[in-house]
Amino acid sequence: MTVQVRLDRAGFGPGVLDGQRGQSLVKALKGFQQAAGLRVTGEPDAETIRALAGRMDVPGIIEVELTPALLAGPFVGPLPKREPDQAKLPTLGYSTALEKLSETFHTTPETLVRLNSLATKLEPGNRIRVPNVVAAARDYDPELKPEWRQTLGMLNVSSDQPRAARVVVDKSDGVLMVEGEDGKLLAQFPVTTGSKHDPLPLGNWKIQGAAYNPPFHYNPKLFWDADNKDEKAVLPPGPNGPVGVVWLDLDKPHYGIHGTPRPETIGRTESHGCIRLTNWDAARLSMMVKPGTTAVFRA
Repeated sequence: MTVQVRLDRAGFGPGVLDGQRGQSLVKALKGFQQAAGLRVTGEPDAETIRALAGRMDVPGIIEVELTPALLAGPFVGPLPKREPDQAKLPTLGYSTALEKLSETFHTTPETLVRLNSLATKLEPGNRIRVPNVVAAARDYDPELKPEWRQTLGMLNVSSDQPRAARVVVDKSDGVLMVEGEDGKLLAQFPVTTGSKHDPLPLGNWKIQGAAYNPPFHYNPKLFWDADNKDEKAVLPPGPNGPVGVVWLDLDKPHYGIHGTPRPETIGRTESHGCIRLTNWDAARLSMMVKPGTTAVFRA
């Protein structure tokens, strides 16, 4: 878990923090090793561990006190599977407090349960063990709407993010890379990129802007797997909406880079052609880019 946490805090997202060795961890290690000028092995070798400790010398697990803010809803319970039914809800919020806490600490409900006593109740004043991803800084741009600043804080997205000259989405590696003006790799996140029905649109594009906590305009004609009885609908905002907490619009109609309601599936399932990240990585990326930032999609 410590290696995952330090990679996450360094900007090389390993996906959900669960203490397990998987493909997302290997990708994150390779990205960090490349950026640090180390041998690219994808292994947590001694050289890499030293470099991580030199950059992010923090424990992997910490204990936090539950507060009313951490436990605040609204919680909507299990979501309907069909978009027309989701459109009837007032919000596409978290189903339970446990799910919200999992996103806050970049992990899964199963991992939080494993880290804590079964007798621990999710009530204000109680303490729980969590992955140590508490944001290093929260000096968010005051021009951002309060609701979005609150979302950034809830997702433990630090305000001290690097500036991107361009982003590169590599389909074969399943990663999104953030590069600086000198081409140096600044950050990297695991992504889901399209499917055989809706392939990733290869080429050079531009990020046109960001929609924070957006509603979702569901058009069944754009989804090959939609029910032929479905009609257009507007789904309310929420972290469990189809595009999560943020949509980065591209200059290709109907395509964007966005979050997801199911962070554990990143890199393991397909999308409808767009680029999907965990909500916390999508939110972090939104602070690195600006309108006009180049997005290169390659095979």
